[in-house]
Amino acid sequence: MASRSLGLRSHVNYLVYRVRNLNAASVLERAREVSKQFGKPVPLVVIDMYWQAAFHKVGFQDYVDYDFAMLTRAERKTFMTHPISNAISQKYDHPDYRHLFHDKFEFVREFSDLLGRDWMMLDADNADHLAAFMTEHPTIITKRQSGQAGSAITRYTIDDVDDPVLFHRGLVERGELLVEENIVQHPDLAAVCPGTVNSTRIAAFFDGEKTHILAMAQKFGRGQAADQMDFGGFYTMLDEHGKAMGDGYDSHGHVWQTHPDTGFPIADFRLPMLDEALELIDRAARVVPQVQYVGWDVAITEKGPVLIEGNWGTGVYEIKPSVLGRRTGHRPRYREVIGF
Repeated sequence: MASRSLGLRSHVNYLVYRVRNLNAASVLERAREVSKQFGKPVPLVVIDMYWQAAFHKVGFQDYVDYDFAMLTRAERKTFMTHPISNAISQKYDHPDYRHLFHDKFEFVREFSDLLGRDWMMLDADNADHLAAFMTEHPTIITKRQSGQAGSAITRYTIDDVDDPVLFHRGLVERGELLVEENIVQHPDLAAVCPGTVNSTRIAAFFDGEKTHILAMAQKFGRGQAADQMDFGGFYTMLDEHGKAMGDGYDSHGHVWQTHPDTGFPIADFRLPMLDEALELIDRAARVVPQVQYVGWDVAITEKGPVLIEGNWGTGVYEIKPSVLGRRTGHRPRYREVIGF
């Protein structure tokens, strides 16, 4: 594909945003972490972090997460970063359709056929409907209209309900208006962490005809309602065959050879039903073709993969060289497909 610029304007806007929201103390804290890990002087790390941010579209946390301090200049250029991902989203995710992904209520309506589970919307007068729903589905997930990193998600069981009317009223008052059947995951995923639905993040680009898979990451929870890092979760990258590339890690400097709750060796994980999951992503990408670049979250059940959500402006999941022993990231694949 011919090379296409992601736009100087998007980079300038990013720099302006970073300057306005710069937290020098946070940058220094990150630099100290890097210095401790790689034995490099803090001032040199700080200078390098600012240089990479200003001229190479590398976020400060990207610099830490992807071990830029140990990489050569050429190796650094192979890694995807959040500023580059954001530029792709701004160019290829049409503003008029982004709300269908950002708004969780809109999302379930638009992608209902791919969810693989029952759901309902609450209003002031349907407490009886909720009670019947929970009789059929004793564990539910509620979602507020918007929120990131699992902040809009809560899990309840029927044992949490003393008074169905009061329970319903509380959900409505807190804006937890979307109620979903709890997903029962595939035994291969439950073996790693049974208390959380361990989702697979699949970054994909739809060119109008074909859906291209860019990168895949497997997230693992710690028994909470969500598997994001704010809930103690972590991830590892998957290769094209769905096999874990190595141990698990997060953005807080933690590395897991085994899952801390079950002892499952992370590097031994292989995603079941990969082909079916990729078919699901292809179907999902065609629902709103105006939003071309999406990070899709998928859950694998015994009956097959189901869609959890899609993220326009998707975050980046990338290789961590010090953990996975690989010094080449996914940017070449993104460039091959998108052509920037």
